[in-house]
Amino acid sequence: MAQGSAGRDQAAKAPTDPAAIRNVVLVGPSNSGKTTLVERLALATGAIPRAGNVEDGTTLSDTDDAEKRQQRSVSLSLVPLDWDGVRINLLDTPGYADFVGEVRAGLRAADAALFVVSAVDGIDGATAMLWDECAAVGMPRAIVVTKADRERADVEGTVEACQRTFGEGQGVLPLYLPLHADDEHVAGLIGLLSQRIFDYSDGDARERDPEPQHVELIEDARTALIEGIITESEDESLMDRFLAGEDIAFDTLVSDLEKAVARGHFFPVLVTATTPVGFGMPELLEVLTRGFPSPLEHPLPAVTTPTGEPLAPLECDPAGPLCAEVVKTSSDAYVGRLSLVRVFSGTLRSDATLHVSGHFMSDRGHEDHDLDERVGGIVSPLGKVQRTVPAAMAGDIVAVAKLGHAETGDTLSSPERPMLVEPWAMPDPLLPIAVVAHSSADEDKLTAGLARLVAEDPTLRLERNAETGQIVLWCMGEAHMDVVLDHLTHRYGVHVDSEPLRVSLRETFGKPASGHGRLVKQSGGHGQYAVCDIEVEPLPAGSGFEFVDKVVGGAVPRQFIPSVEKGVRAQMAKGVVAGYPVVDIRVTLVDGKAHSVDSSDMAFQTAGGLALKEAAGKAEVVMLEPVDEVLVVVPDDYVGAVMSDLSGRRGRVTGSEGAGPGRTRITADVPGLELTRYAIDLRSLAHGTATFTRRYRGHEPMPSHVASSLTAG
Repeated sequence: MAQGSAGRDQAAKAPTDPAAIRNVVLVGPSNSGKTTLVERLALATGAIPRAGNVEDGTTLSDTDDAEKRQQRSVSLSLVPLDWDGVRINLLDTPGYADFVGEVRAGLRAADAALFVVSAVDGIDGATAMLWDECAAVGMPRAIVVTKADRERADVEGTVEACQRTFGEGQGVLPLYLPLHADDEHVAGLIGLLSQRIFDYSDGDARERDPEPQHVELIEDARTALIEGIITESEDESLMDRFLAGEDIAFDTLVSDLEKAVARGHFFPVLVTATTPVGFGMPELLEVLTRGFPSPLEHPLPAVTTPTGEPLAPLECDPAGPLCAEVVKTSSDAYVGRLSLVRVFSGTLRSDATLHVSGHFMSDRGHEDHDLDERVGGIVSPLGKVQRTVPAAMAGDIVAVAKLGHAETGDTLSSPERPMLVEPWAMPDPLLPIAVVAHSSADEDKLTAGLARLVAEDPTLRLERNAETGQIVLWCMGEAHMDVVLDHLTHRYGVHVDSEPLRVSLRETFGKPASGHGRLVKQSGGHGQYAVCDIEVEPLPAGSGFEFVDKVVGGAVPRQFIPSVEKGVRAQMAKGVVAGYPVVDIRVTLVDGKAHSVDSSDMAFQTAGGLALKEAAGKAEVVMLEPVDEVLVVVPDDYVGAVMSDLSGRRGRVTGSEGAGPGRTRITADVPGLELTRYAIDLRSLAHGTATFTRRYRGHEPMPSHVASSLTAG
């Protein structure tokens, strides 16, 4: 067993064989007990001396000051444990839906997923969707039901809910049943394969034979479990032998169970309690070490050169070419910038020079880059304790210090053989917030602070809107927004204020009109003289701008006709009513006058702009607003509510179709003005079970009452 660290620069033992590593991501809703479960596992393995504490007095979850202020887990954290000769890298993820990017990073770094479900609170929709994501890529999974000994705990009901929600045929089955004491509280476990009772009612584990009232319960559940295991067995004769009444050997069942779990074909359900009289930890550790696959058994992502040329598939070989990936970037108060790194191939050594490649998410403010950088120390973190290791082999996950340029998602490789790992899928941030520096001092630090935020968080998108002049941060939701602003203030010392998000509107003409532009000024010396007459016609949406010359008889000299067009274009850019750009019009120059001495390029530019403004005063100027094509995937139970809500946002529902069992895909055209808070409202409407995407479709006329409210004053 691993011993607890006693200092911030303590040496730690590193794995020596990828076969002895298990990378496991914990997935589950908030308050499901993930972090407490990690601490109980750390206690069971001897990594910490008592629950809730590392030897220096910090908790395992005490990794981010923002978590204290937000009172929720907001980031991915690594907790390495050792059990029975196996290194278990536990990746604890936030449970709140806004931080799904951290969960995706954990899924990328892990080889198996442990879904954590509370016996008190049950399953939420977001967890069910993550299960489907894991199923799509064949990731091995197990389920642990926590808080079994709490008041209001319903272990049996929770297991049934898991089977309904996650159930893939006979694949989701319990390995243990809860042992109920006389007062109906859960006081231990009933092992189905071993047919043994593990009684914790007196505070200490007592293993014994089942009592008569348990026999029938064990028999029914054990039969279902055995059938589920041997259905996935490579020995096709097992089912016939079992149905014929043969008692299948315990070791055979355990071996087939472990193989089925590692292949992602069987999903055992375990039961734990995380109170001081906890139980289920040795049983869970056995599944993690014996049932979950090692890095040698898990497919690795595709790789190319930084220029995009395909390379041979990676192998989890410590002697192979170095290839690793930054799955998380953070700042630590004691060691500075830390990069959480999964090593896919080769061996990562401290103080080595690496090639850093980053070629994804340039649309989110991440710059592509290829550069060499020297690694600082390599550490195996336990809470805030940083335990140094000399190297990290293929399959391991470690934290690396002082990678000043590497961002989340970047690839680390040898300078002699640079590589680029295929990026993982990240959700689109859909909640915009416009920010401005609070003071001139903050203005100086804002750019650097935003760049560091974007480097750390691939779910954050930074947009500098050229039309509105605003800096817009696109976040995953309100909680994510709060954390982003918290980091700006407390981590980078930048104070910002939020301001209303401005929409990129347009203006156009609703009907034809004519305009007369006249500039006549005489003040000694050369004066200014230009007169032009134009006709303006609206064009179909998306046509842009056309300028037509129909001047006859040289009323406007040839050299000044481009000047009129230039002046019209300049006025279009400034707007004619509310200061928004004018689009989709044809302007025809029909007449004008010039002076042999006082006419000039600038005079005719001014006259052209005046003519357009006069024409606007005679015509109906229509405000155009951006309209997005929105695609919502929602459970069937909420289809009516979602469609009604879209209609209330001035949206046009354009279609609906099935999107898999129990889910519907809805498409609609919705004004962008109505989508500012849609990420928040949809989550509330569908209880976190719906997702949506948006894509700009074009500008359309805005209703007059909405336009008047935006352009008043």
